[in-house]
Amino acid sequence: MRILIVKTSSLGDVVHTLPALTDAVKAIPGLRADWVVEEGFAEIPAWHPAVDRVIPVAIRRWRKQWWNTLRGGEIGRFVAELRHSEYDAVIDAQGLFKSAVMTRLARGKRAGLDKNSIKEPVASHFYQQKIAVPRAEHAVQRVRQLFSSVLAYQYDAQQVDYGLLSPVPESMAQSAPALMFLHGTTWASKHWPKQYWKDLALLASAAGYQVKLPWGNLAEQQRAEDIADGVAGAEVLHRMNLTELAQQLRQCDGVIAVDTGLGHLAAALNRPTVSIYGSTNPFLSGTFGQNQLQLKSDLACSPCMKRECEYRGQPLIDQTAAGESFEVTPACYRSSPPADVLAHLQRMIQQSGFTGLPQGSAQ
Repeated sequence: MRILIVKTSSLGDVVHTLPALTDAVKAIPGLRADWVVEEGFAEIPAWHPAVDRVIPVAIRRWRKQWWNTLRGGEIGRFVAELRHSEYDAVIDAQGLFKSAVMTRLARGKRAGLDKNSIKEPVASHFYQQKIAVPRAEHAVQRVRQLFSSVLAYQYDAQQVDYGLLSPVPESMAQSAPALMFLHGTTWASKHWPKQYWKDLALLASAAGYQVKLPWGNLAEQQRAEDIADGVAGAEVLHRMNLTELAQQLRQCDGVIAVDTGLGHLAAALNRPTVSIYGSTNPFLSGTFGQNQLQLKSDLACSPCMKRECEYRGQPLIDQTAAGESFEVTPACYRSSPPADVLAHLQRMIQQSGFTGLPQGSAQ
């Protein structure tokens, strides 16, 4: 059997689709898949052993450069590649109008969520097979249910396997235990206070950990440098692609993350991870799998699901490692102070046995 998966973005959503493919491969021997994905995330599907062909799409770039795109024929070449093969099933795991159009252009029986289960109901009109899936379940489990219904197999919902082979060869062991801080995210309301990151780095360093700080844009680079400033063993990494970053993650004993796509990558690589949630809801789209802990704010207005913090209550005050008082903003993160976060992660690392160099490929 050969299937086409249409799941283009974002990073976390692409990662969330991997367990469904692993389920399908276990249930249907010999199943092979091609995958349509945004060009910026094209490395990830290729890490799964069942994926033969990754078909990059560039809708984000095309929107910004639509005239050059039309003149250059890039869309025509993409459509030709999309229609290159005939599939037993074309599964739209995205559930948007744009992904439904791509599903319609492909050759094969088209399947996706029904109008009551999908994000953009108009998309369901493009499918020949429409699947009902509860909206209140986690995104990983929703995609698993979609695949199992389309391809007619059973799976164990209690077991989660992202199925990734090591994206790069294992590297030499670290000279000291290491943690990665995934501090970059999109919405302003998702950002853990920079002072908390700084204090966490100091605490981790004092506990004997190296601290690795990745970044993806200039603002994140500046934040990483501010966090690392004056902290022994803190390293601001060079700008990396996803494969390089995955290699770094695999070398780390643990990860601390905000609500960011890279946190889902850490989960897929089975790194002990503490993820900090304030404005968003981890029960629907948080990190998912083994060795994962989501810290949810206890503030009454959380999760607000707003890009900007609109808290107008009494200021919530905390103290820095140096004993200086400061206002915690966004206020919802006052319930996840650095000492508590590090204690949670250290306990997870000890329980999981991830000390020193991680072993084996992610499960």
